[in-house]
Amino acid sequence: MKRRLLFLAAALVSAAAHTAEYQVEMRNIGQDGAMVFEPPYLKVKVGDTVHFIAVDQGHNSVSYLTPEGAKGWAGERNKDVTAVIDKEGVYIYRCEPHTYMGMTGVIQAGKPVNLDEAVTAAKELKKQFVANKGRLDRYLSKVK
Repeated sequence: MKRRLLFLAAALVSAAAHTAEYQVEMRNIGQDGAMVFEPPYLKVKVGDTVHFIAVDQGHNSVSYLTPEGAKGWAGERNKDVTAVIDKEGVYIYRCEPHTYMGMTGVIQAGKPVNLDEAVTAAKELKKQFVANKGRLDRYLSKVK
């Protein structure tokens, strides 16, 4: 029994050691212009954690599209929020108050198993944009 517990503990430590943590800043101004997430595209592994940091006030991060069965997130305005990426695929997220400005981002975990769904969802989301209309397409073009 003792050996089993030691093996289980070692397996848990090993799994935790292989996950990574990322930070995405919510900004008024960034490299891609006004109202941005930086970086706007991440390629991660399943199990990794993404921390959305409220660097500038007035923003939140809310998942818009997740792979089937994945847990989404909904941060409050002016608050940091953390998302654990729990399924393989493409995630699209946005800042609710600034969706009209194209304040969106993309996370790819492993293979883009839901890329067609993501492209379709992006077309719908872009209907709300009045500025920065090409942003989401640029971010999705990085998905491989």
